Amino acid sequence: MPTALRSGPYRFYFYSYDCKEPKHMHIDRDNLSTKYWLDPLALAENRGYTRKELREIEEIIKENVEALKNAWDTFCNNA
Repeated sequence: MPTALRSGPYRFYFYSYDCKEPKHMHIDRDNLSTKYWLDPLALAENRGYTRKELREIEEIIKENVEALKNAWDTFCNNA
């Protein structure tokens, strides 16, 4: 499972078998997890994060969306 970004306590990653789905990232911290679609940016699922943390995560994604998409493309186009 490729890690695309680490920011503060958050790890942004995707699974190698995710390449057949639209671009997205899973974001974990401790035992919390969420999934965001990247294009367009939208919350796909949430397991335990507060609304405040989801807003923080969304801001991190917005600031790094091109790098996250590039990590996805680099991995999935070479898989």
